[in-house]
Amino acid sequence: MTLAKPTRKPANPRFSSGPCAKRPGWSAAALKGAALGVSHRSKAGKDKLARVIERSKALLGLPKDWRLAVVPGSDTGAVEMALWSLLGPRGVDVLAFDAFGRDWARDLKSELKLGDLRVFEAPYGKLPDLAQVDPARDLVFTWNGTTSGVRVPDAYWIAQDRAGLAICDATSAVFAMALDWSRLDVVTWSWQKVLGGEGAHGMLALSPRAVERLLSHQPAWPMPKLFRMTSGGKLNEGLFRGETINTPSLLAVEDQLDALCWAETQGGRQALIQRSEANFSAVERWVAANGWVDFLAEDPATRSTTSICLKLVDPWFASLSAEAQAGHLKSLIGLMEEEEVAYDIGAYRDAPPGLRLWGGATVETSDLEALFPWLDWAHGNLRRAQAA
Repeated sequence: MTLAKPTRKPANPRFSSGPCAKRPGWSAAALKGAALGVSHRSKAGKDKLARVIERSKALLGLPKDWRLAVVPGSDTGAVEMALWSLLGPRGVDVLAFDAFGRDWARDLKSELKLGDLRVFEAPYGKLPDLAQVDPARDLVFTWNGTTSGVRVPDAYWIAQDRAGLAICDATSAVFAMALDWSRLDVVTWSWQKVLGGEGAHGMLALSPRAVERLLSHQPAWPMPKLFRMTSGGKLNEGLFRGETINTPSLLAVEDQLDALCWAETQGGRQALIQRSEANFSAVERWVAANGWVDFLAEDPATRSTTSICLKLVDPWFASLSAEAQAGHLKSLIGLMEEEEVAYDIGAYRDAPPGLRLWGGATVETSDLEALFPWLDWAHGNLRRAQAA
């Protein structure tokens, strides 16, 4: 028997893991104060960029002695700036449990050609053994695997008295998960994740230990202009006041200021974390109530509350060929888009086949709850149609 089509639709069907949904109530009117048609080096431009930096630091509770900059190339650009600028003096450990962690490992091996490099890998859905990390070595890792739905449960496995630097790609964690700044030295993120900002701009946060490394270490490789944070042996302090290396979009800057303002009105960092956790709890309830999906992350303590990755565990689905499984998922995702109830919910291209729902702070729990019956309806009817 064909399942009846649900009648209630999500008010906002955007569940993409990046760029993510805009904050509730957003409209283009939020951009009316943008400093358009002027240089980013003008007083107006620099003031806007400085406000993004200072309000981000305040919202995150960044330690006062840390520095924060707006940098080019989204989170990828911020990570690469850190890797190219800071690594070399010590051996490096890399955790690779999602697509981006594997990218950083590949760059360190093939591009920077580090001789003393250890890569600790884990398949999608699992974490490597964190006890393998050596505090005498530099560390590169993602806090939350956007493509795997797996996160580190905390930072206690990173020694506070470490000799190496801890470099953390936190793009789908920051603003949604509690980061222990005392155990980190470099933290990067983009605007397009938890606060629903626009692409192309990254944020790079440096601890005093990271700054000390910048000033004492000269990389063995040529440094592209976009990566240079020092000049003549001195730190480019202007970079951390909004004097960006490249030309940023002041329209995107205005949008980020609006997102930060919204976050402040919600109650700040803790309120954003609570919104994301409420979204994850809704997914947990739905998964527990049906038998055809489960979390890709096997250990509940490591399940992401933002990039929620799901696998199909229906025995019928498991009996299909790989080609038929891909076809079923394509049809299911296509139905969601056709009905205008969910966009961009397919698993990342390099991840195992499945679904990925963004649960960050800009997503309303009520929209997720409205989506679940549609997913049940699509899967059930597609299965029945194939069986017939």
